[in-house]
Amino acid sequence: MLIGILALVFWTHSLKTPFLVNFYKFVPMLLLCYFLPSLLTTFGIVDPEISGLPTVAKKYLLPASLVLLTLSIDLNEVLKLGPKALIMFLTGTIGVIVGGPLAILLVGSFDPVLVGGHDSDAVWRGLSTVAGSWIGGGANQVAMKEIFNPTDGLFSVMLAVDIVIGELWMVFLLLGIGKASQIDRILKADSSSVRELQEKMEQYSLTIARNPSVADLFVILGVGFGVTACCHIVADVVAPFINDNLAFLSKCSRTSSFFWLIVLATTGGLLLSFTKARQLEGAGASKVGTVCIFFLVATIGLHMDILAVFEYPGLFLVGGIWMLIHVGLMVAVAKVIRAPYFFLAVGSKANIGGAASAPVVAAAFHPSLAPVGVLLAVVGYALGTYGAYICALMMQAVAPS
Repeated sequence: MLIGILALVFWTHSLKTPFLVNFYKFVPMLLLCYFLPSLLTTFGIVDPEISGLPTVAKKYLLPASLVLLTLSIDLNEVLKLGPKALIMFLTGTIGVIVGGPLAILLVGSFDPVLVGGHDSDAVWRGLSTVAGSWIGGGANQVAMKEIFNPTDGLFSVMLAVDIVIGELWMVFLLLGIGKASQIDRILKADSSSVRELQEKMEQYSLTIARNPSVADLFVILGVGFGVTACCHIVADVVAPFINDNLAFLSKCSRTSSFFWLIVLATTGGLLLSFTKARQLEGAGASKVGTVCIFFLVATIGLHMDILAVFEYPGLFLVGGIWMLIHVGLMVAVAKVIRAPYFFLAVGSKANIGGAASAPVVAAAFHPSLAPVGVLLAVVGYALGTYGAYICALMMQAVAPS
């Protein structure tokens, strides 16, 4: 079903009928690849908790796509993007840290019960897991659950808040990609460094382009999934070793095998970019990686159930205000430092979505930019537990008793 949905979107996008051309001017193709699968969950056709596809996409297709998207990258050109990407990422982290306490203050001022007032099951404990997920990722979220011990019922509700609010924000980010040039003009941003990287990667791809043979395609798949297999082997050894012998590193997600999987896959792709493997781009390595990325997008969409908002409207209100504070701070800083929309979008998703979403948003601008999202997401994993812990203490301090 997911492949059928993706095929339908890509096919209609390739047609030149006036209606479809105008339609895709306003509705990004990537947004449909993300939103249409969510309808399968919303209407009960698919249960993502039972389906194994999200796990397959996250653990196998994502690292393989990172390898294939980064093996052709020019790392020196990526570094020339400058410090604005990191500034926007850190701004997003600060927005999450301060947004939680401010959201509790605002909502608690007119309905204290919604944020844990007169209730022994303090809502801030559950919200601490959202902070862990939004700054870092799943490993950081679990760490917050172990530290602050929200009830299982509250934690399940917070999972819904985490996913739905985070993915709704992704919808708006994807809509903005089609209007990136207009947004950059509003921000008075200089996006020349991003455009230069895109143009150089496109020129390089054209100079080595060739019609791929079956052997080429198998080599591309072999490199992508072969490196992924090696990364799994190493990650499954390193993570338990650190957990047993260097447990203090769990505070920065070093005991998470997924953390090491993403780091190793990205490193493997970057190392290959200095070898002859870089020429696989001419046979379509980034295109195969993009196919994997779009399938990942479809599986991410399965997790968004719009109807969940109506079950816990109060907590979703808290999450919505929290996200608006994060977004407002991102826009304000982008305006001050004149950061292009690319840095705003990727810096935000490196926090809110982590390694599963940041490269997707970056690749929507151009496949060569995917590593920027990955590198920032890795920083998020390192900061996630620290930032979420500070955020949780602040939320505890302002929560009504």
